[in-house]
Amino acid sequence: MKEQIAMNLNPVVAFLKKMPQDFTRADIIKFIEDNNIKMLNFRYVAGDGRLKTLNFTITNRYYLEQILSTGERVDGSNIFPDFIHAGSSDLYVVPRFSSAFVDPFAAVPTLSLLCSFFNKDGQPLDNSPEFILRKANDAFNKVTHMSFYAMGELEFYVIGDKEELYQTTDQKGYHESMPFVKFEQFRTECMYLIAQCGGQIKYGHAEVGNFTLGDKIFEQNEIEFLPCPVLEAADQLVVAKWIIMSLANQYGLNVTFAPKITDGKAGSGLHIHTAMMKGDKNQMITKGKLNSIAKTMIAGYLTCASSLTAFGNTNPTSYFRLVPHQEAPTSICWGDRNRSVLVRVPLGWVHRNDMVADNNPLEKAKNESFSSKQTVEFRCPDGSADIYLLMAGLVVAARHGFEMEGALEFAEKRYVDVDIHTKENAKKLTELDQLPTSCWESADQLSSHRDIFEKHGVFNAEMVDDIIKKLKSFKDKNIRSEIEKNPEKMSELVKFYFYK
Repeated sequence: MKEQIAMNLNPVVAFLKKMPQDFTRADIIKFIEDNNIKMLNFRYVAGDGRLKTLNFTITNRYYLEQILSTGERVDGSNIFPDFIHAGSSDLYVVPRFSSAFVDPFAAVPTLSLLCSFFNKDGQPLDNSPEFILRKANDAFNKVTHMSFYAMGELEFYVIGDKEELYQTTDQKGYHESMPFVKFEQFRTECMYLIAQCGGQIKYGHAEVGNFTLGDKIFEQNEIEFLPCPVLEAADQLVVAKWIIMSLANQYGLNVTFAPKITDGKAGSGLHIHTAMMKGDKNQMITKGKLNSIAKTMIAGYLTCASSLTAFGNTNPTSYFRLVPHQEAPTSICWGDRNRSVLVRVPLGWVHRNDMVADNNPLEKAKNESFSSKQTVEFRCPDGSADIYLLMAGLVVAARHGFEMEGALEFAEKRYVDVDIHTKENAKKLTELDQLPTSCWESADQLSSHRDIFEKHGVFNAEMVDDIIKKLKSFKDKNIRSEIEKNPEKMSELVKFYFYK
């Protein structure tokens, strides 16, 4: 624990000398008093997926204690218009002390806290996406006796004025460095601010997508996080998206997490890596190999894959990205290190080795095992996702793997170790189910799987009905054929959903 605190960039952690999960109300008050904090922000995610803000001026200790003890009331009909109506709309927002971070953009010293929603009776709001994730996590723990860990790969385009010097080849931006990429400094500053606000970052880099359009350059970037308990993972992604857009605004840049910007160029995904843990031990590896526990989880993902798009691919532009012959998946299958599959098992240090000693003669070989780093990656979500509902859906799907019959056989039949989009593997491709091609199809798949998501009371029927209704409202059942007939429609939709 001391090692985690020593180099932690979050000033609240550094000052209190304790990790966020140990923060108390008294800790928050002490930090505010001793660090000359003048403002307090409550932040919470609304139905549109954006981070909302309620500002408080701290005028005296009694008022501060009251805010932190009671939360505040808000108009739920404006926060969740799909299922809360003006006739009975009041909700409470109550802070989670573990989420505390200093606002990096505020001119006045400000502390921010993420909040949860409670209803008129003081009970957690059943349809709140954050509470649905909590319920999903509780059910997973109860059924499997394991903890669900997750982390996201957050891809996004940075858009600025075109420069003539040191241009990068179209669609060849992967891991490129300055001066051939123009926004590396912006990305690294984003990473620093995210870490200050509690984000546990693994790394950042330039991604494949790199192109010019008119007088603008579009440069794709990725920031990837470290695995952590799933509720923390969701909070970190929400805050990270807010920081990236806020900093871009200060730089005079444009940023989008849109799944697809234009035809023929790399789209942006939100790949989610997952692991099942007991304490600090990864449960998915036995003697250096992926075990039956991991394959059971994968079976759950594959069973629910088509309906998980209802949470992870939530507007028509998502389905411009999920097309064959690009790195985005279309077939419901899994494999090792294979980027054409939906569920990928990346390199996981499962072999016993000491590569560092091999590469550095002054280091003594320890032959350590790092198999605890192994994850399983779900590759179809994108930036349109409702992050809490997506994470909840993945937790439900993983749990379902342990509740379904024949999970291991189901997974085995859907394992592929080839590129399924080549001519010689055409037969294998025809044997695999395909992901939806529109929000309309995604809604149909959620309807067919709703019993899985409603089990254990995780998603209630009203919430599932609302999601289906919203997806159907796009009326995009034939969107791909419509785009072929009218290519300009794609540009119109991308523009409309650019910040969604």
